[in-house]
Amino acid sequence: MALITKAIKGTKDVLPSESYKNQYIESTAIKNAEQFGYKEIRTPVFEHTELFQRGVGDTTDVVQKEMYTFDDKGGRSITLRPEGTAGSARAFLEHGLNNETLPQKVCYLTSCYRYEKPQAGRLREFHQFGAECFGTQSPLADAELISLAKSIIDDLGIKDVHLELNSIGCPECRAEYHNALKEYFSARKDELCPTCQDRLDRNPMRILDCKSPICSEIAAGAPVVLDYLCDECKEHFAKVKGYLDAMNIEYKINPQIVRGLDYYTKTVFEFVSDAIGSQGTVCGGGRYDGLIEELGGAKTPSLGFGMGLERIQMVMETQKCEFPQPAKPDLFIVALGEKATLKAIEIAKDMREEGFTALYDLNQRSLRAQMKYADKTGAQFSVVIGDNEVDNDLAKLKNMQTGDEADINLTTFVSKFYSVTFNDALDDLTINGESFDFNSLFLGGEKE
Repeated sequence: MALITKAIKGTKDVLPSESYKNQYIESTAIKNAEQFGYKEIRTPVFEHTELFQRGVGDTTDVVQKEMYTFDDKGGRSITLRPEGTAGSARAFLEHGLNNETLPQKVCYLTSCYRYEKPQAGRLREFHQFGAECFGTQSPLADAELISLAKSIIDDLGIKDVHLELNSIGCPECRAEYHNALKEYFSARKDELCPTCQDRLDRNPMRILDCKSPICSEIAAGAPVVLDYLCDECKEHFAKVKGYLDAMNIEYKINPQIVRGLDYYTKTVFEFVSDAIGSQGTVCGGGRYDGLIEELGGAKTPSLGFGMGLERIQMVMETQKCEFPQPAKPDLFIVALGEKATLKAIEIAKDMREEGFTALYDLNQRSLRAQMKYADKTGAQFSVVIGDNEVDNDLAKLKNMQTGDEADINLTTFVSKFYSVTFNDALDDLTINGESFDFNSLFLGGEKE
């Protein structure tokens, strides 16, 4: 029978054989964020559309071309989040975090949705780790945020990722820059794509971020924003660079970085890898001093970044970085017969309550089939229980790595297994009539 449907184009299933990689990346990101004082925030997967129109910017590709927007049953325009910052900023205001001690540091693991052409490193449903720092204008915060991103990348063992840095100034000095861009691009207006022709009067900086090859070629010769920074923005950028130097974080100045969202001001940055081709930006962010005010709050200088988890995983796999293997079951209980099954249920329950992973065969197959299944699960130990073993209160415990076996009392099974885990000596076990150190058995060791 043919499948009724398959996964939607641009989405990806993560199977149990791969999910441990995601868990490792996510836990590493959260751990590092906590070390920098960031606490997790969770926001809805959809928001009112105007949040992104006002926050992200209606001249961006994200808003103009990529958002999943629909009317709900109440006639309200709803959008699946295309990024994590706007929702976090909305929550910051709505729940009064702006009235608490500043800065407020939050982080999140979130799914995002953009209608883009699916390709390696770019999905329509993708996942991000993000960090946002609300309520500080200090350049020290910029450097620390960059340091957090680098800490995560380093902790994952990723190599050959370089930091690119720029400043796009504040609204005041950017006005003069916009005029220079308008003058430059107007001379070649007819060559620009229709979208960029529309941007020319509204927000010419967006042309610098256009993916059209022709627009990109034209933009390569455009005026450089660093030449138009006001004194305050120059000083801020100089201090950011100075703090990064003090942290021994190498960077490259790239005046072409403007980021794809309108809320950015002053510092913008990207961590770029050459390992995955054109989609090499694995982390990007910067300062957005006007966003909170744009959403209805008081002026609150802030900054943040987003890290693409699929791209991070691609880089790690390309570079053959090590992923810690998922934990294997501690025990597989092979039960033969109804009394044995009841005993297996009892032992498994007790084992799990003590923090162990204990499995048994739900299909109640033959001894051979269960042992084969136990081997496939990767269980460290197995115990075979039949009705006779239950009557005699004795069973065989097998080390699945070495093949060694030992008799073990079922009544005290859990306590003995627990003791072994914590390396307490047990001396009442025998193998083939000879005394055996159970700790050595657990580690695949030698007879006494």
